[in-house]
Amino acid sequence: MKQLFFRSDHFLPTFNNVGLFFIFGVQYTRALILSLNPMPSKKKSAAKVVSKKASSKKKDYAKLALALHKKLHGKLEVVSKVKLQSRDDWSTAYTPGVGAVSSHVAKHPKEARLYTTKRNTVAVISDGSAVLGLGNLGALGALPVMEGKAAIFKEMADIDAFPIVLNTQDTEEIIKTIKHIALGFGGINLEDFSAPRCFEIEERLKAELDMPIMHDDQHGTAIVVLAGLINAVKVVKKELSKVRVVIVGSGAAGAAIARLLIKAGVEDVVVTDSVGIIYEGRTGLSGYKKELARVTNTKRLKGEALNAIKGADVLVGVSGPGTITKPHIEEMSTDPIVFALANPVPEIKPEDAKLAGAAVVATGRSDYANQVNNSLAFPGIFRGALDNGVSKITDEMKLSAAKKLASLVKKPTADEIIPSVMTAGLVKAGASVVK
Repeated sequence: MKQLFFRSDHFLPTFNNVGLFFIFGVQYTRALILSLNPMPSKKKSAAKVVSKKASSKKKDYAKLALALHKKLHGKLEVVSKVKLQSRDDWSTAYTPGVGAVSSHVAKHPKEARLYTTKRNTVAVISDGSAVLGLGNLGALGALPVMEGKAAIFKEMADIDAFPIVLNTQDTEEIIKTIKHIALGFGGINLEDFSAPRCFEIEERLKAELDMPIMHDDQHGTAIVVLAGLINAVKVVKKELSKVRVVIVGSGAAGAAIARLLIKAGVEDVVVTDSVGIIYEGRTGLSGYKKELARVTNTKRLKGEALNAIKGADVLVGVSGPGTITKPHIEEMSTDPIVFALANPVPEIKPEDAKLAGAAVVATGRSDYANQVNNSLAFPGIFRGALDNGVSKITDEMKLSAAKKLASLVKKPTADEIIPSVMTAGLVKAGASVVK
């Protein structure tokens, strides 16, 4: 295995008051778990690190994760592509030889993709304001998740990703900081930024930077939900364009799911928030919710969420535990489809949803069937963007990615509407539509 330039074992705080945790120097990250290029002397399966024997009991993943992370001190390390074993090695990889590379790249900036790691690097950035379904945990609370995303990038798509957490939740500071560091990367993956700030942050960066930028909580989720729904309606023998979809939760994921479903041809989409149904003219609506009201709820339903859920074909939860109940599902149409996606605790347990009559159930968890996992989408999308020099990830690409994902399940059933993250050719399929 070739090795890169330097080795780094720590994060250096930088960028003044922003408190950005950044792996300095070498831009190449290798995940410690599930490696595509294993180093037998050092790497083990994540499960084997914390347990030598498989347990017949239901596993406590919280306990296992704490033990794993403590043992490994995080999931990532920096590895060199070259060895520095001779004077020629040093003189070519570093000074004086590297000066020629620096001068060349300075004169020909577009060739940085050829001479540096820029072609294969993605920054995974968060401010920790909306970590999973756990809320505002701050920058350090986001770091383990960003490490995990970086590991997934490497293991699934061989992309060198860097976990970066910003110790600020000021929108202008966030945008300014990302713009300052963006030049060293091939793409930006935004993660766990709360709504409504996440919309402005992404749109501003997309407008001001010439590189692929995607807020995964919005678009990764929406792509996989659409892929799952394409197959779920086949299982219950309904037509995608004719089903009524109710989305419980109007944050980053809920808003993006609604928009993508509409672009996919779903005619009846209703979004609810903590107040009730979102509709045009509702008092107190502003910003992105005003726009959601304009493009959704064509029948102008009003009142509490149950008013929209009655007779609905599909219920998508992107809110929190307990926001979907058995009575909700019992009020839905025949053979209802329920996506309870709050993580780590879904809006309703799958077994309860099925007892209430749900024909197809999906969650965000890996220990249930039909996991709506963003990892099905973002590695392939960024792989395609980096390989093909794509500067903008468009709605057409997202729609194509969802259809491609759905097509990987040849014969959908109630327990298999979404491909597994272990599906052969998954990343290649996703990358093929980003060009």
